Amino acid sequence: MTLIELVAVLVTIAAVYLTARQVIWCWPLALVSVTLYSVVFYDARLYADMGLQAIYFALAIYGWWAWLHGGEDHSELRVSLASWPARIGLLVFGAIAGAALGMALHRFTDASLPFMDSSLTSFSIIGQWMQTRKILEAWLLWIAVDVFYVGMFVFKGLYLTAGLYAVFLYLAAVGFISWRRSMTEPAGDVLL
Repeated sequence: MTLIELVAVLVTIAAVYLTARQVIWCWPLALVSVTLYSVVFYDARLYADMGLQAIYFALAIYGWWAWLHGGEDHSELRVSLASWPARIGLLVFGAIAGAALGMALHRFTDASLPFMDSSLTSFSIIGQWMQTRKILEAWLLWIAVDVFYVGMFVFKGLYLTAGLYAVFLYLAAVGFISWRRSMTEPAGDVLL
């Protein structure tokens, strides 16, 4: 454990908590969080997760804008549900992207756990994008991804980060309940 990992954990917990509560300040905190974690993952040779931080950075900027102006007539974005074709398409895309990235990292780098790292990275991008659009199912995807991240980080000796992802499991449940309650219609809107 390093000081930078500790600070990254604390900032990230705050950012995810604010996301679960739909507080717009989650996005600036996310920018700090991903910057710190890019260093942590570089040191751990988890290159897919390191690269993921750059994508998260861009998605945090987009999410900040989308939550304020991405709704109908550029209004605040509301929580919605994804359509079944979108759900299936995102799962297939995540699996294919994870396998392709895993093959590339396995062949061209000294990456540790290239296929697991890549699969989790692919589905994390999808989950983060879904959060920028306030798609309720993002929280269910995060629950699934976080279970595997905990195991990977324990294996890599990043115990504080593993603990962070265990906290994420709890926050994902809180986020799902909170976002579901915020939906104005029982079935919600269908997005995509």
